[in-house]
Amino acid sequence: MDGHHVDLAIIGGGLGGVAAALAACEKGLSVILTEETEWIGGQVTSQGVPPDEHPWIEEFGATGRYKLYRRKVRDAYRRIMKVVDDDKALNPGNGLVSAICHDPRVTLHVLQELLLPFQLTGHLTVLVNATPVKVEKQGRRVEKVWISSGGRLTGIEAPYYIDATETGDLLPLAEISYVTGAESKEDTGEPHALEEADPLDIQAFTYVLGMEYREGGYHVIPEPDMYTFWRDFQPGIWPDKLLSFFAPHPITKEKRAYSLFDGGMGFPLWAYRRILDPSLFRLKDGIGEVTLMNWPQNDYFLGNVYDVNKAEKEKNLYQAKQLSLSLLYWLQTEAPREDGGRGYPGLKLRKDLFMTEDGLAKAPYIRESRRIKAEYTVVEQDVSPDFGTGPTGTRFPDRVGVGSYSIDLHPSMKGRTYLDIKALPFYIPFGALIPKDTDNLLAGCKNIGTTHITNGCFRLHPVEWNIGEAGGAAVAFCLKHDLNPRQLREHRMDQFQDVLRQDGFELEWPWPNNKEE
Repeated sequence: MDGHHVDLAIIGGGLGGVAAALAACEKGLSVILTEETEWIGGQVTSQGVPPDEHPWIEEFGATGRYKLYRRKVRDAYRRIMKVVDDDKALNPGNGLVSAICHDPRVTLHVLQELLLPFQLTGHLTVLVNATPVKVEKQGRRVEKVWISSGGRLTGIEAPYYIDATETGDLLPLAEISYVTGAESKEDTGEPHALEEADPLDIQAFTYVLGMEYREGGYHVIPEPDMYTFWRDFQPGIWPDKLLSFFAPHPITKEKRAYSLFDGGMGFPLWAYRRILDPSLFRLKDGIGEVTLMNWPQNDYFLGNVYDVNKAEKEKNLYQAKQLSLSLLYWLQTEAPREDGGRGYPGLKLRKDLFMTEDGLAKAPYIRESRRIKAEYTVVEQDVSPDFGTGPTGTRFPDRVGVGSYSIDLHPSMKGRTYLDIKALPFYIPFGALIPKDTDNLLAGCKNIGTTHITNGCFRLHPVEWNIGEAGGAAVAFCLKHDLNPRQLREHRMDQFQDVLRQDGFELEWPWPNNKEE
């Protein structure tokens, strides 16, 4: 057995975990960062989801380090590829979902580069393929976390821990109180909450894959084992077969038409998360466009992957993979074409994109995690324009950052359809990072104190980064001043916010607001 003694142990190497490590290491802390897959970066790398961001992201509304990350993504393309127009803000894929739709391997490179100086100086240790398996806890304190990596058990001891895992894995191991699924109106008072709570009403997850298209090519994959099932499957909430160019409109719920490419009968799926537009670069002829499949048609909502037994988890992971592969096979062989034909055999599964044997992302994209029972839980009333008296949501006195996105809930595992409603630009309260029953652990990503509803606007990339970075900064502040996070929040919040502002955090939206807690 190996062991580590550090100032901060960050379990989970997604965007929140990486941001926490950067903030803590730059304050001189010794840090260990563990990641369950081979790649750090979470939703933007191992899960294959380009950044979903608000419309002001190029000017304001993110931390300084997140802005640095975005600049480095563009700089990486300029260094390693010949850009046609170097004067414009580069969107490598010209994707619709983001101003920096790009290959997940580029973010992996950028994040590794950002962390490398601290690894070289010994401030940071990164363990990949590392899964938490046991937590030792005394009273309100986590004493030790055991990690399984490469067949070895590693014990990690630290005065502080951050749970930045994709599904809040430390919470059940440490017996920290948490919730899953949907709360009730009685619980939260939210207008869109259920009449009765349902812990199994959890958003769909998705297995992403990457595709290139070359007209005239033939790259049809072998027929997936579950193809017949998925080809014929029509959910009760769907207006057509799941494998079709029709789905519910996220806002109106009416039948919405999609097409594969621009110029078709509906919304162009290909352009949505396109990560390589060859026209932007000086490339050899014949290089095709590349996109990522994270569409309504491959959302998996037949079962969950946490708080279920191993067999159920493996079944749902397998079926979700089969859904994405079946959608690809359907597109290659049966999908109706605009010219009246069937199938696009020129679609090529890009196995190199994620460096996996099956061509799928290294991990599923998890939209909804376990969530701590926090010192403060963000509710719909904090972000909804129906409750706000100004242009932003509740301006929490303990705010540690900002974010903006609509309340975007995908179909749930209990058969509910989309919920997509407006949300104001909002603030991130520090109290949402602090569990009620634990003194030395912070939530570092989608596992903070939100509800099923507000998770829909807090789960996006810049917000997750801000949450993790604030957690790393808070641990450094607590160690320096001999406080725990709860004491910091109650007695030293103004001082901590001054430190955050000096460190590049934005704690205000640039519009007046008169709704304060």
